[in-house]
Amino acid sequence: MLADGLISGLSLHGMTVDCVSTCGDAVAIFDATNYSAAILDLMLPDGSGLDVLRHIRARDDATPVLVLTAIDAVADRIAGLDWGADDYMGKPFDLGELAARLRAMIRRAAGRASPTFAWRGLTIDLGRQSVTQAGAALPLSRREFALLEALIERPGRVLSRSQLEARLYGWNEEIGSNALEVHVHNLRAKIGRDAIETVRGLGYRMREDRA
Repeated sequence: MLADGLISGLSLHGMTVDCVSTCGDAVAIFDATNYSAAILDLMLPDGSGLDVLRHIRARDDATPVLVLTAIDAVADRIAGLDWGADDYMGKPFDLGELAARLRAMIRRAAGRASPTFAWRGLTIDLGRQSVTQAGAALPLSRREFALLEALIERPGRVLSRSQLEARLYGWNEEIGSNALEVHVHNLRAKIGRDAIETVRGLGYRMREDRA
């Protein structure tokens, strides 16, 4: 129930969430997939989440990890942080605070201090999930904003179709054959036709020039 609530709640904060329920599945997914951040419980059916944390840190996986658990003694928090967790929250928790901590972890991992970007006359606020142009709000859908966020993180870097679809959709969401192209088309219509470049055979990238 908690996992389902997190998936729904974090989706409302503009995040795409995948979920597994065992240490074994968590290790497998970390070995196969790159994520912006992870939430890790400690009391799992086949062991402790700290075992997962030790595994990923042993192979130099720097994915930001927030430990979320009912085990909230000081000694447990120290152990989690010393084993490589970036943050620690006890249950019960506030969803808004959890989302804010995740955003802060992701910013730090990307080497950014500010939650806002300025780019070609746009101001992009990752915390508020908002975009303004010349002071006026620019309405974007949740997936349009997720697409913009993925491309704007490193203008000039090409992201493949699979990388972008992973940012926009969870495992259990059905993806139409041209869904990504539709989102790119709609986003271009709102922020400028030449803002997003198509790199034939590779994917898409945001132009590097900044305001």
